[in-house]
Parts: sequence; structure tokens; C-alpha cells
Amino acid sequence: MNNPHFHRVHSAVRLTVSDGQADIARLKARMGWEMPWYTITDGFDADFGVDEWHGHNVFFRDGERVFRTYFINNRGDEAMGTTWSYLDITPLGRQETWEDSPQGYPQTPPYKWWNWHDNYDAKASPDPKWVEVSDAGEAAFRKGDAEPKAT
Repeated sequence: MNNPHFHRVHSAVRLTVSDGQADIARLKARMGWEMPWYTITDGFDADFGVDEWHGHNVFFRDGERVFRTYFINNRGDEAMGTTWSYLDITPLGRQETWEDSPQGYPQTPPYKWWNWHDNYDAKASPDPKWVEVSDAGEAAFRKGDAEPKAT
């Protein structure tokens, strides 16, 4: 999936299936999907536990080495699908200041890195309107935390 939110935090999503591309083309046409799907041509799906049903694997590449860092399948992965749910299962996460990130990976305050999908070039700042809305939401959240709780 070509998602600028993923690229901004050095992540990517790839959809893979064991069916042939002709089967996938029919399904994509029916559903109106435009994202690419890749066909598994070896035992990858069996090796990683998704040969009988659906599942999500997360891999992390460090140079030439690849690590499997997360796996969920069956009913557990039904909640997957949003940008945020995918980023939250990656080793690098959303790269917000509360998260641990390796040196060289940029971090920003929560919700301040989000941007319009077409506005992620290297010098772009978040849209001022988004920052205003984000700041107002954060202020309301903090105010609610500071108020005494009813017992």
C-alpha cells in the first residue's frame, strides 16, 4: 500500500496471497481495490503461520538481516486495517516522543507529525489547521485529566 503516513516513519505494508494474480485481479476489480498484491510462490505462508487462514506478520530489516517482530492471526487481526493500527504494531511505531526510537529516526510530539497525504515532502510542516485542531484536542484531554474525579 502506497501510504505516505507509513513512508514518513520508515514503514511499509505489503499484501501477499498464495492465490495467483488472475484470482486476485478478479477480487480487486470486484472490490475496487487499487493497491498491489504480491503472490507467494514458495512456503512463506506456511513458514509464517498464515497458510490456512489470514494473518499479519511484521518484519524489521536491519541491513541484510530481517527479523519477524510481530504476528497476529484469526480473530485477533480483524481490528487491523487503519494506518494507526498498522503503525502501532511496527518496531518503530509512530515515532512520537514517548516512544523509544533508534538514533537517526525523527520523533515528534504526539499527533504533530500527521499531515495531509500529499504534503510529506522533506521540508513540509504540518498543516497549521491540523496543528490548531490537535492542540485544542490535547488541551481538552489535559484539562479533563486535571479535574477532580467524582467518587
